[in-house]
Amino acid sequence: MKPSNFVHLHLHTSFSLLDSSLRHEALFKRAAEFKMPAVAMTDHGNMFGAVDFYTGAKKYGLKPIIGCEVYVAPESRHDKKDKHDLRDASYHLILLAQNEKGYKNLLKLVTLGYMEGFYYKPRIDKELLSEHAEGLIALSSCGRGEVAYNVNKENIPRAIKVADQYRDIMGPENFFLELQNHKMEYQEKINNELVKIGNKLSLPLVATNNCHYLDREDFDAHEILLCLQTGKTMSDQHRMRYPSDEYYFKSPEEMAELFRDIPQAIENTLKISERCELEMDFDKLNFPDYPVPETYTLESYLVEQTNKGLGERFQEMNKLGITYEQSLYRKRLQDELSIIERMGYPGYFLIVWDFIDYARKNGIPVGPGRGSAAGSLVAYSLRITDIDPLRYDLLFERFLNPERVSMPDIDIDFCMSKRDDVIKYVSKKYGGSQNVSQIITFGSMKAKGVLRDVGRVLDMPYGEVDKIAKLVPDRLNICLKDAFKEELRFERMKKDSEKVTELLDIALNLEGLHRHCSTHAAGIVISSKPLTNFLPLYKFPSKGKGEQDEVVTQYSMEGVEKLGLLKMDFLGLKTLTVIDNALRLIKESLEVDLNISAIPMVDSETYKLLCSTRTLGVFQLESSGMRDLLKKMKPDCFEDIIALLALYRPGPLESGMVDDYIKRKHGKLEEKYELPQLKDVLKETHGVILYQEQVMRIASILAGFSLGDADLLRRAMGKKKPEEMEAQREKFIAGAEKKNIDIKKATKVFDLMEKFAGYGF
Repeated sequence: MKPSNFVHLHLHTSFSLLDSSLRHEALFKRAAEFKMPAVAMTDHGNMFGAVDFYTGAKKYGLKPIIGCEVYVAPESRHDKKDKHDLRDASYHLILLAQNEKGYKNLLKLVTLGYMEGFYYKPRIDKELLSEHAEGLIALSSCGRGEVAYNVNKENIPRAIKVADQYRDIMGPENFFLELQNHKMEYQEKINNELVKIGNKLSLPLVATNNCHYLDREDFDAHEILLCLQTGKTMSDQHRMRYPSDEYYFKSPEEMAELFRDIPQAIENTLKISERCELEMDFDKLNFPDYPVPETYTLESYLVEQTNKGLGERFQEMNKLGITYEQSLYRKRLQDELSIIERMGYPGYFLIVWDFIDYARKNGIPVGPGRGSAAGSLVAYSLRITDIDPLRYDLLFERFLNPERVSMPDIDIDFCMSKRDDVIKYVSKKYGGSQNVSQIITFGSMKAKGVLRDVGRVLDMPYGEVDKIAKLVPDRLNICLKDAFKEELRFERMKKDSEKVTELLDIALNLEGLHRHCSTHAAGIVISSKPLTNFLPLYKFPSKGKGEQDEVVTQYSMEGVEKLGLLKMDFLGLKTLTVIDNALRLIKESLEVDLNISAIPMVDSETYKLLCSTRTLGVFQLESSGMRDLLKKMKPDCFEDIIALLALYRPGPLESGMVDDYIKRKHGKLEEKYELPQLKDVLKETHGVILYQEQVMRIASILAGFSLGDADLLRRAMGKKKPEEMEAQREKFIAGAEKKNIDIKKATKVFDLMEKFAGYGF
């Protein structure tokens, strides 16, 4: 098959929420099958999926064209009145980014639609378009476009005037009259007039299909989706519906046949796609500038602060009688600083240090640290974390791997009631709401939820649908495909009822689609320039009088990170508030100023209390399952508590590993080590591979992996990709051979690592 001469330029993905069922992956596969050189994304009023769309299309060898179907106010965007008898008080217009300038203008237009023009929909106007037209190509859009709308109303002079206005705004080579053919009479009338207007004004024509689903067979499921969007049922005669089943991802041959009398409209799709040459830069860091004192660089200031902080940590250890080898700490600090500088992250650490320092100085409780950041001595020295990584044998490479360029990721817990104070401080320091924002997240249709949604739209009795939904196993991330295999009653119900068959088939079709957007519970993005230089913003309307509208990024956490922006998780933790209140009450009633960091970890009375399972209200130790585990394990040291938290997760609980671990701890089962070299690594966990750091240590000791390579092995095991695992296995065995380790035993150890890596904490 020769390369296609047609490109879809008007297309809605599933990020046109509850309006399109076109998923990125399926779309790219089909476009590649059709030998299309490119494909465009033009979602309704938003750019939610732009980063995913761009990277996904590239993987399939397709040129991604980033665009948007914007809403245009009939007059001023500030005019919030329905005086034109228009649905949503707006017309439609397709905008496509030709280059970086066009992309940045599109970001601004889409953002301003929410910030300034929102009325039913996020609207721009011709004034804004005139200011931000450079680098953009405009298509006149569907029957809701202003030109086609006036043609359909038989107001041809007005249609000509509007087309002329757009030609003046965009430039004659950048405004195309859009033809669509979904085999409907009114479209034929519109197309005939658009051809005449094109001839009159010397405007080019372009053919599109306004795609909303992949295959013609998806039409029924799409109708259900529209009902979910509008809150209607299929029996409602007045529900929103599409007038034909032609809005699917058509082949080049189908499109050529539809426009055989206007071949230039097909040819122009290719010409437009060739002009769109946007390259998104994912290699550049766009961190805000941390203001260091005069005579300092970011690097030298970080070195000074970490050395000063480590010295303070040494003083604390001396006071508490903790033994340590200073030279090991100094070397580890130097190694970490070297990696941080090489990877370009000194500013990142200073920014995090600064706002945590602000929180501590202002009496805002901060958590001791969570996740892989606890493996950093730099973070410990700066009091970003409060866990000594050398004492607990935590590895820096798990946090920041010099062998794999990735953004550092530090999650910080703040007192729930004062978290917003820290966000306000950061916002003020780095330029206000233009430069600092919360981040969007998307909810999707899950297995049980989509069954209930579709059942409601099909007018099925609630009790019947609920009974069907409850057949889906209660398991995290269960999908309908797996549920149908596991629960045989689904198949029997399908045989007994056509309605149930329809329910299950449509639910399967819609499962996983984005259902809504909301604000990420913790994500914050910080930039040194206005965020609209990098991404579009979205606004949730205020929930009540006196409340502010909530502004978030239109790109998710992953998209924000890919753009090299500084993304942080500011988590609000109630437990920190409870502890803070408890410390305050102790001080008020007993006049004891308790330093929580100085509480000894070897208090026997505390462990007796834990073994008695009187742990209601104790963070992470209060559930009935955890209390049962406490009773069995009988922890007598802090390392036992760490192991408890690692064991109390679905993987270890289901594998029988927990019982095995407890028997070994109490001497009822012998601790076995496949090789003597493993004893030092696994002694603390009684011969069981429990932590991901242990996998990394084993790879380093037995196979000579650098800790960076060992981290890559750990990640590969987590992904469980067969080809990647086979390559890692070969590398591990070869490394073990060089160290004169028996191949059979090395293979057995690798198998153990592979088995436990899925559960590793």
